[in-house]
Amino acid sequence: MPGSEIFLSIGGEQRRTVHSFSRIDPVTGAVATQAAAANVEDALAAVDAAQAAFPAWAALGPNARRTALLKAADALDARAADFVDAMMAEIGATEGWARFNLMLSSSMVREAASLTTQIGGEVIPSDKPGCLAMAIREPAGVVLSMAPWNAPIILATRAIAVPLACGNTVVLKASEQCPRTHGLIVEAFVEAGLGGGIVNLITNAPQDAADVVGAMIDHRAVRRVNFTGSTAVGRIIAVRCAQNLKPVLLELGGKAPMLVLDDADLDEAVKAAAFGAFMNQGQICMSTERIIVADAIADDFVARFQAKVAGMAVGDPRQGTTPLGAVVDRKTVDHVQALVDDALAAGATLVNGGPSNGVLMPAHVVDQVTPAMKLFREESFGPVVAIVRARDEAEAIKLANDTDYGLSSAVFTRDTARGLRVARQIQAGICHINGPTVHDEAQMPFGGTKASGYGKFGGRAGIDSFTELRWVTMETAPGHFPI
Repeated sequence: MPGSEIFLSIGGEQRRTVHSFSRIDPVTGAVATQAAAANVEDALAAVDAAQAAFPAWAALGPNARRTALLKAADALDARAADFVDAMMAEIGATEGWARFNLMLSSSMVREAASLTTQIGGEVIPSDKPGCLAMAIREPAGVVLSMAPWNAPIILATRAIAVPLACGNTVVLKASEQCPRTHGLIVEAFVEAGLGGGIVNLITNAPQDAADVVGAMIDHRAVRRVNFTGSTAVGRIIAVRCAQNLKPVLLELGGKAPMLVLDDADLDEAVKAAAFGAFMNQGQICMSTERIIVADAIADDFVARFQAKVAGMAVGDPRQGTTPLGAVVDRKTVDHVQALVDDALAAGATLVNGGPSNGVLMPAHVVDQVTPAMKLFREESFGPVVAIVRARDEAEAIKLANDTDYGLSSAVFTRDTARGLRVARQIQAGICHINGPTVHDEAQMPFGGTKASGYGKFGGRAGIDSFTELRWVTMETAPGHFPI
């Protein structure tokens, strides 16, 4: 319920702190959550607890780890109503977005459970007589995981599940904007038997984030760091990890292009563009931020897209009567409006839009956007999409790649061979042919390129990210040495 109190979870025990901080409901302005404000000592205690739990958890057999993870998935599902309440109160989410988050998250935990027996190795032929050479994967140690607010259950669960499957222990640093939502996740894992330091929770006041996170990265026991969030903060995390020579997995911002070629099925493209641009009010790292349309069909596409978006109303997420709900804060509204105003001043055209009511911002569509405009380059992370017109396929690809980001992308064409050819030229970690830019599944290798980060979550790719690959040899014959 709104106004809930969240404590730290260290070693499976709840811990109070001297200070706390409040998360305000962006729609009502009331206190949504009162959360413990960890200091550096609390953060280091969480890492110590994870390190103490690591040897026993790492030594546990794969089927025992699988059983615990499956229990955690059930425990997550059992908290559905609490997750809906928490996401509505903390970030203004719709019930549909909250339930989708939970569905995919429990799927991710079950997928992670299936990976426990797939952490394999290989025997490698050796030139040395009598030498048995092996490559084996072993748990890395304590994993520090940091997740954002926008898809809070998905992204925090993803940061926990595969690391645990690989035999690591975890400290989750919750987002200051959704501490209760992230606290519910850790509560479910602890209930499933993953307490005692195997999974730990740190919540902190916004002004303490740099000190708390920096101290945990510096802790000798932390052997892997994963962060999902903004590119600006990701750069800071990467530098701190580099100073400690620690591997870091970064999933950062995006400016996803969706290419609509001259032979595209426009009805399908319109549906995918509307979903990709405005699901969760455009607050998804994979959100369609640029629709790059071939000149030959651009007017037709824009007319159909305008009609589609005009029917997508925005309203109070608690009422559940509109497809669009609130954005996370007023700063998002101001940022999106500034990008729109800049584009219009430079010659772009407003196709859909209108005034905002607090954090209830209608869907905005801006046509005739060019690379010289901020809306083409800066991540909006809100309910706005730019339409960019391209002369031909080659220019569409050039425009798609004219960005610092490279997470998700899409291309629409009736010619599947053409679609594959174009997809392979787009500089992004993910590309969908005749599908929206927003698409995630637990078993897929999820990650970006360029300023969207590096490393992969999901499926077997996640095993590579959260294990150490070691070379081990066994001599089976007498040795012969030159000295």
